[in-house]
Amino acid sequence: MSPQTTPHNPQDEAMMPSLIFNEYGRDDVSNRSIIKGNTTGLFNLNAVKYSWAKSMYQVMIGNFWVPEKVSGLKDDARMFREMLTPAEQRAYKGVISFLTFLDSIQTVNLPHLSDYITSPEVNLILSIQAYQEAIHSQSYATIIESVVDSDERDDIYYFWREDPVLLKRNRYIGQIYQDFLDESSDANFFRAMVANYLLEGLYFYNGFALFDTFVDALKMPATGRMIAYIRRDELTHVVIFSNIIKEIRKEFPEMYDEKLIHEMFEEAVRQEIAWGHHILGDDIVGISRETTTDYTRWLANERLERLGVAPLYPDTIVNPYKHLERLQDPNTDRGNFFESTVINYTQSSSLKGSWDF
Repeated sequence: MSPQTTPHNPQDEAMMPSLIFNEYGRDDVSNRSIIKGNTTGLFNLNAVKYSWAKSMYQVMIGNFWVPEKVSGLKDDARMFREMLTPAEQRAYKGVISFLTFLDSIQTVNLPHLSDYITSPEVNLILSIQAYQEAIHSQSYATIIESVVDSDERDDIYYFWREDPVLLKRNRYIGQIYQDFLDESSDANFFRAMVANYLLEGLYFYNGFALFDTFVDALKMPATGRMIAYIRRDELTHVVIFSNIIKEIRKEFPEMYDEKLIHEMFEEAVRQEIAWGHHILGDDIVGISRETTTDYTRWLANERLERLGVAPLYPDTIVNPYKHLERLQDPNTDRGNFFESTVINYTQSSSLKGSWDF
């Protein structure tokens, strides 16, 4: 059969990672693209095409923090033993297990994806993101080591070995990333971008809501502060991947697949609700299966709106967790930071000189 008899599908093509040094590359802005560009490999940041990346750099550098600076985990350890119910203790440990997995896989996977990004300003902020994900993993380790008994720590890290619901979730996102590593096609790359957006924008947040609920009930405040810092970082990551997806839509419309976005969001919502019902249930004051369902669907609509995509759940228009709004305070570490503009939360008052041109 002649090759011409088979329709050409550009999404079947293999993508190529950027060369470490390409002497024939061009770094001028007019030749720059989010992917598939012809870059030299040098970080020429004197001119940028994607101004949003410059803005995100300023925010992410200003958000620098380390878990060792968060005090009070010894008090949380006492509260964990004396104030949390068995259902709350199980939820605390299960959520920490899932969050640890998410940030672990991001730390490892982001450099692979960055190899295919051909904008130095975007590569720069992805490098900062990878560092932040590693800080988050260390933060969860600090929480585990400080709050729970030593003989329970491995049970938390490897909770998925005994819990089929969590194992299914971990397999789903892990396989999407692995598929792109195994076959770097356009389609697999775009799917990995959407998976990153879902991970950063949807998968964390029922877990975050649990810790907000504890804080609202005057429980586990140090854990809540740590999670607030982590959430603040994750919201910058939401912005990064939403912008990458929108740039792909603009520059490589043949790769953009809105039907796939809807399908992946539907599956992610289904899994997030199933996990929330499983690990949170109806046994925690302030959280129920109904609020988990409504919150997940509401959040999915919000994330789709950021992409300029129609909502999946048009009848779900209200965040059921009013205590998130009560906790929202941009001037304190206790703040929820949830749906506020991320740029408000830099720790330094000015970053002039760091990338000022």
